[in-house]
Amino acid sequence: MISLFKGLIPAILLTWVVSGIMGSNGSKGGFLFIHQLNIAGNSAFATSSHNFYWSWPLFIFSTALSFFIFKMLE
Repeated sequence: MISLFKGLIPAILLTWVVSGIMGSNGSKGGFLFIHQLNIAGNSAFATSSHNFYWSWPLFIFSTALSFFIFKMLE
C-alpha cells in the first residue's frame, strides 16, 4: 500500500510534464486524450483561474508503472 502512495508523486509529475508538452502543441495525444483543465478560484482570497493540460489514462498508466517499480524495490 505504501508503494502506491510513493508512486503517486512520479506519476503526477510525469503526467503533468508529458501532457503539458503535448497539449501546448495542440495535440490530443490519441488514446491519451489530453485535455485542458480549468481550476477556478472562487474564494474570497483567490479570484483567478488556472489552466493546465491533463491526461487521465496517462496518469493511471504511470501510477501503475511506478507502483510496480517501487514494489520491486522493496
